[in-house]
Amino acid sequence: MRARADQRAYVVLLSRLLLMLAMLIPLLISCSNGNSAQQEGQGETSGDGVFPSIPSIEEDPAYGKYDEPITVNIGFKIPDEKNASGETNDNNPVSRYFEKITNIKVVHTWEAKRDDSFLQKVNLAIDSGDLPDAMVVDRNQLRKLIENDMIADLTDVYREYGSSLIKAMYDSTKGIALQDASSGGKLYGLPNVAIDADAPSLLWIRQDWLEKLHLAPPRTFDDLARIAQAFAYGDPDGDGKRDTIGLPGDKKVVHGQDKAGLNGFDTLFSAYHAFPKNWIKDSDGKVVYGSITPENKEALTMLADWYKRGIIDNEFVLYREAQEPIVSHKAGMFFGPWWAPYWPLAEAVANDTKAEWRAYAAPVDGDGKFVTHMSPTTDRFLVVRKGFEHPEAVVKMLNAFTRLERRQDPNSGEVKKLDSFSAQTGVQLRSYYPFDLLLDYADAITQRYVNIQKALRSEIDYSSLDPDTKLIYEQSVAEMDNPKKNMDGWKAAKAYEYGGGVLYTTDMVQVRGIFYGTTKTMETKWAALQKQENDTFLKIIVGDQPISAFDDFVAEWKRSGGDIITGEVARIVNGK
Repeated sequence: MRARADQRAYVVLLSRLLLMLAMLIPLLISCSNGNSAQQEGQGETSGDGVFPSIPSIEEDPAYGKYDEPITVNIGFKIPDEKNASGETNDNNPVSRYFEKITNIKVVHTWEAKRDDSFLQKVNLAIDSGDLPDAMVVDRNQLRKLIENDMIADLTDVYREYGSSLIKAMYDSTKGIALQDASSGGKLYGLPNVAIDADAPSLLWIRQDWLEKLHLAPPRTFDDLARIAQAFAYGDPDGDGKRDTIGLPGDKKVVHGQDKAGLNGFDTLFSAYHAFPKNWIKDSDGKVVYGSITPENKEALTMLADWYKRGIIDNEFVLYREAQEPIVSHKAGMFFGPWWAPYWPLAEAVANDTKAEWRAYAAPVDGDGKFVTHMSPTTDRFLVVRKGFEHPEAVVKMLNAFTRLERRQDPNSGEVKKLDSFSAQTGVQLRSYYPFDLLLDYADAITQRYVNIQKALRSEIDYSSLDPDTKLIYEQSVAEMDNPKKNMDGWKAAKAYEYGGGVLYTTDMVQVRGIFYGTTKTMETKWAALQKQENDTFLKIIVGDQPISAFDDFVAEWKRSGGDIITGEVARIVNGK
């Protein structure tokens, strides 16, 4: 499952910004167990905020180099970036480095650019039975490969050859990642791991505007509405014009299972305990599609009222890009992820250095809890063709490029050369990894937040920080020494101080979806059902349809295949 096309541009831009900090924002607070619908708890770390100790390459046999060359034929997804001059997808400084340290030669059986093309290539390989030695598949393709006994059981291979680094990252998901890649107690794929913190949508507000208008920070719906109205009608920028807005929105209304979205109303729905575009279990333990529950009607009623009163920007449907009102200083509040200081706030603050943005976990529900839905912990799986002679070679390659990505590679001189190559060409090193499968600790953001705060208070030695955290610490110190003049420092400091800090300190109810795949009926019915849902929600909010249209939507959704799909999802979830 991938972000939609218009969100992909956001992720690409974010990645380029993060390259400057040599850190990864891969692709939902994962503190629940299995398929439980809800779990209550504070944003967590591993306890003391310190990443697990990783043995050196000499101490970890998972990195052992083959005595004789091994060839692995793969299906390769071509990155969006253009190759550096003189380099190719399968022969470049990164591929040559991996071959040097592993003695594994990677050969591209086929290549495909962009998600749709790659998806088609993988499906063709599965349907024809002509699989490369290894490739990355989605959740539905993994299930099909398992059902047709086409891929290797990696249980023992992973146990023996998986590095302590990737095992620690998988362990950070509390078993969810490996469970998603398993069937019948056997491990059939090596999953990616998404950062938990990417899922919650926080309320970002211009603190300088709050102070100018003598407003207290928000907590409840009423607080948010009062602030939005003041921003829309109270001249917070002091130019004597009515050119600012309240709360911006998005034509998609909610982002649902997707991540990296701006201006979605997910948090507002969640505060009503509505979770549109997510499959969940209701209070009776039954599988239900989150968009058709009664709580959605309550949320839509409130949103329609806010739109009518001007609390929600009445022109939000006209924006071509979600960030437009934010970077143009029309908006002083919006919903977005923890990394908003990297984008779009870096651009906004560069244009107006007086802007002081802060994040809040608001609004809360009737019990005073902040509620958030979760994105999938994993959505891609590295699989190995059944019968391939060296399945461990695939695991060793994952070990190698994960160690490089997480900046724990002991070959510092070689890595510096690779970083220099990336800086000179503008091509990210990960574009040349053999597989599009990135891992990090599920709780990486809150862990790094804790470590940075301890280092700033001299409670732990700065030199003991892991490489990613050390770099962020240095950027944060640079911002403290030279506020807002060092934009890299500003981005790192604000993302972790406010975004990571809010996630770490907030006691939140975290709701995890129970199904992220595709059923047989979905293949023919889902696109139309999604369009019907999006159109209905948007039209109700902007006043083109009455709130009673929600009831009509639910009835039509059920008749048009929704009930059949719900039954299919229930059978998959319940293992029948």
